[in-house]
Amino acid sequence: MLFPPLLEGRLVRRYQRFLADVETAGGLVTAHCPNTGSMLGCKDAGMRVWLSPAANPARKLAWTWELVETAPGVIVGVHTGRSNALVREAIEAGAVPELTGYPTLRPERKYGEGSRIDLLLQAPGRPDCYVEVKNVTAAVEGGVGYFPDAVTARGAKHLRELAAMVAAGHRAVLVFCVQRGDVAEVRPADRIDPAYGRALRDALAAGVEVLALGATVTPQAIALTRRLAVTVP
Repeated sequence: MLFPPLLEGRLVRRYQRFLADVETAGGLVTAHCPNTGSMLGCKDAGMRVWLSPAANPARKLAWTWELVETAPGVIVGVHTGRSNALVREAIEAGAVPELTGYPTLRPERKYGEGSRIDLLLQAPGRPDCYVEVKNVTAAVEGGVGYFPDAVTARGAKHLRELAAMVAAGHRAVLVFCVQRGDVAEVRPADRIDPAYGRALRDALAAGVEVLALGATVTPQAIALTRRLAVTVP
């Protein structure tokens, strides 16, 4: 996934969930923040950030927050809306062996309890494969990424829906999309949301498959280039 030329700046503050003030060479701008989580470790004042221009010139906010440098050389993709496209790109490139052999890929299909699955993979003679994508930005020293970074009842609901698809005879796969290069494994953030951790363990026991893909992130592009371990103690 290639970026258009990005605007670099320093984060002043993130507030009201969807807004971020950024000091740039041209002055202070307010950008759209496309991340509804807590952004744990990714929103400290003074952090180096990059913004993309809005595709619609008439949009109220002319910039969208894309990247943040959380430590020297560690650039993190905070735009959760990029995750589905990154995973789709990797699947279509044949970079996810478990998800090859599906000639039809349908995004945002209705299923479950009024939800939409991120990607529905289909092939003649094979069970449908329901793929749910979760963006991972939170990490600690030692190369461990965590999900979620805030309590997510919606995330637990998605896990129950995936388990129901398995019970109905389909495949269901949860993919953690890790938009940072310093993570080697992903774990459930039990201290932040123990209910999600329990739901993840129940889903695994029900036959839901869990994968983690790690990205190489630069101000020019993001690509999922690594398979990461998933540890559920």
